[in-house]
Amino acid sequence: MKITIGRVDKADFPELSLTDIDVKIDSGAYTSSIHCSNIKEITVDDSTYIRFKLLDPEHDLYNNKEFTFKNYASKIVKSSNGISETRFMIHTEIIMFQKKFPIYLTLSERKDMKFPILLGRKFLNKKFVIDTIKKDLSHKLKNKNK
Repeated sequence: MKITIGRVDKADFPELSLTDIDVKIDSGAYTSSIHCSNIKEITVDDSTYIRFKLLDPEHDLYNNKEFTFKNYASKIVKSSNGISETRFMIHTEIIMFQKKFPIYLTLSERKDMKFPILLGRKFLNKKFVIDTIKKDLSHKLKNKNK
């Protein structure tokens, strides 16, 4: 049975030290993305890593912490304005509706966007049905069960 999700919500990303961060449900996007800055590919001892900072200093949850992932990929993403760009993608976990789900996130500079995280169809498919009138369903459930 699919879980009903609203148009916006809050989620936890334990591996990224993020709790109750705003997410926008974006059925028009295929991939999910997270706002990052200082995205760099680095090489240490013949191994390649992706290094980045989440969010930006203006965001309430910004912690200036640098994250490094060994397991990552590159993906060509076409934005809503039709421009294609190559983005790095990481695999991590999201907690919504008191369940852990695996999720792929593309790293994107989304500084001017209201929501730091977009959840796209690849993550939503087969798990959720979207009710655009509702919002914060996962967050309300989390707070109810505290």
